[in-house]
Amino acid sequence: MADPPGCCSACATCLLCPYSCQWITAKKERRKGLRTTKYDCSWFLFLFCVFLFTLVWLYFAIIILNDFHNFNEFIFRQRKLWLDWSLVLLIATAVLISYSSVLLVLALCLQLCGQPLKLHWVHKVLLILTALVVAAAFTGLGIKWAEEWKSAWISLQATGPFLHIGAVGGMTLLAWPLASFIYRTRSTGLRVFVLLVYCAAMIALYLAPLGITSPCIMEENQLPPKPALVGHRGAPMLAPENTLMSLHKAVDCDVQVFETDVMVSADGVPFLMHDEELTRTTNVQAVFPEKAALNSTAFNWTDLQQLDAGSWFLERRPFPTVQSLSPGDRQEAAEQRIPSLEQALEAAKHSNLSIMFDLRPENHSDYQNFVNVTLGVILRSGIPLQQVLWLPNGFREDVKQQAPGVQHVYGRKRVENEKEPVLHVNLPYQDMSSEEIRQYRQDNISVNLYVVNQPWLFSVLWCSGVSSVTTNACQVLKEMEHPIWLLPSSTYFMIWIVVDCVSFLIIIWAFVLMK
Repeated sequence: MADPPGCCSACATCLLCPYSCQWITAKKERRKGLRTTKYDCSWFLFLFCVFLFTLVWLYFAIIILNDFHNFNEFIFRQRKLWLDWSLVLLIATAVLISYSSVLLVLALCLQLCGQPLKLHWVHKVLLILTALVVAAAFTGLGIKWAEEWKSAWISLQATGPFLHIGAVGGMTLLAWPLASFIYRTRSTGLRVFVLLVYCAAMIALYLAPLGITSPCIMEENQLPPKPALVGHRGAPMLAPENTLMSLHKAVDCDVQVFETDVMVSADGVPFLMHDEELTRTTNVQAVFPEKAALNSTAFNWTDLQQLDAGSWFLERRPFPTVQSLSPGDRQEAAEQRIPSLEQALEAAKHSNLSIMFDLRPENHSDYQNFVNVTLGVILRSGIPLQQVLWLPNGFREDVKQQAPGVQHVYGRKRVENEKEPVLHVNLPYQDMSSEEIRQYRQDNISVNLYVVNQPWLFSVLWCSGVSSVTTNACQVLKEMEHPIWLLPSSTYFMIWIVVDCVSFLIIIWAFVLMK
């Protein structure tokens, strides 16, 4: 190992201390004749791989934030414990990525200063633990939340061009420590191998845009209309879900459809409720502790009216937006009660708002009666039937006969030889590709995708031509007048060529300068 050029002894010592966990001066290191061995190089390679591994997990963690409220609800149903687990995820991920990043920067700086890469055993153990934790996270994601892999694939349509630029920039910066290593190493075989790997990686990155596709790479005049907004249980970031306050907040967000869930009480009154138990969104444990674990349909309407359906929203804060509510909104939220379907239909009728709902639970022994009771309330309410979007599949033919004006929305894709044309579909956003969305749009089939909360995802679906999206964040998506980014293909091609050329020139300059 040659003496460090252009690196003072004090700087080298400060770098060696945290990396090797020993306060030893650079002069003593040289006096001991310590060199970077192949064993040390293998640990540096492992450090680099762990850094990339945690970086990929950070990307996944950011992407799955769109659906993390579902995970919070799942944990509550299993453990009866409410916590915003997204904060835990982000904090843990930030710690892991920060640790591996700091070690990698120290190693690269030591290489530039010509110092040996003697990674301390404590760091080795922590790096192995980091790799195991991230591997466990990916495994758990694949087992319990497999649809998020599709979400990650969709996200590449929004981030692909920018990830390419970032990857080219990061690999270009590696040219300096790489050139330092190549000029100092004594092994010709290792030198050639490292250089070939680096060149292969750079060539792959330079050509990566050939495989990058995004619906937002289009001309401005080709952009489809902005998707309509469907309020998922109303506006659940601004008010307790499935309440009249949530419906009114959704109207303020220019939502065109109020999406909700309907159950029928023991005495035959349809009401708004998502969960089969009342524990998450009411104070049933305080009012009826002996019946708290019963199905929502086991309660009569008189009992349901005694429950507080708003205070939980202020206490548990299911979304960060709860903290910014005005005193008036807090007071109104605390006074919310479980609304009946009749009340919701009346509010929707006065607001000229469509209403789309599931009738739950579909496996109930008295489900046909639920359908008939619900239809009776709809017909008596006086709401125009074209404003009612019917989601349940059970006894759909009976619904068509009793209320022929109701719009039927299907939770599946169309199939060949349909007896009746499918005009409306409602699917998870992971289940339809951009190509399928465009095809359905050409065939005049309305496509609603759920649940879309993040602007990047809304932008991709907007560019794809989706008709509407169900969202928790109507107040955010309402303000979007344009997708986050939109690039003509010619502009993107120019950016691609410029980035690659500048990167190539910087790499050549780095190798010439280091020599």
